[in-house]
Amino acid sequence: MFERLIAYLDSIKARDPAPRTRWEVLLYPGVWALAYHRLAHWLFEADLFFLARLVNHWSRMVTGIDIHPGATIGRKFFIDHGFTVIGETAQIGDNVTIYQNVTLGGTNPTNGKGGKRHPTISDDVIIGSGAQVIGPITVGKRARIGANALVLDEVPEGATMVALKARSHLIAAEEWKKDFVPYGTPCDDPCAPSRDCIEKLENELKALRSEIETLRGESQPRQRSGTDD
Repeated sequence: MFERLIAYLDSIKARDPAPRTRWEVLLYPGVWALAYHRLAHWLFEADLFFLARLVNHWSRMVTGIDIHPGATIGRKFFIDHGFTVIGETAQIGDNVTIYQNVTLGGTNPTNGKGGKRHPTISDDVIIGSGAQVIGPITVGKRARIGANALVLDEVPEGATMVALKARSHLIAAEEWKKDFVPYGTPCDDPCAPSRDCIEKLENELKALRSEIETLRGESQPRQRSGTDD
């Protein structure tokens, strides 16, 4: 048990440069939230739903993280900073990293039955801060979801999802194979605009301004001469 705890703390320290020692990690709200969730989930599986909710409620008050007792979470899960919401039917694999203000939310079932309505997050996924992953979709292994992305559809394995609504950008194999990419945004493109793209936009802007000036000239009323009736 102690060795598993040490391995867990070391896995977090490897993903976060802030702590100087593994013992600092013990103060992280994400670590406490996961510990409380393990207890709440055990109670939930034993059909002790009120007690499970009670533990969940306490955890939310002291950590700012809301993980439903029914959620299934694998090994070495790390929530950095916190303020995250994880729904009841969410399934999270191993070595998943989530930054602050992330929601693994559900869709409203039209048939009145709960069912699977939250995402499945596969192994080694990184979800950037503010991202919203909604519905019974699957995020493939080693996928990266950028900050503030809205993900409503299936995410391919190794894809990087950015923007609103998030779109898939498969990345180079050498990037995909990296053990850990901070904040889930490993690429310069499309995260940073290229020079060619900027020049294209500037040329389009000049053309639009020229057209506007031409239209303004054509719309000016003609000055009538003194001989006109």
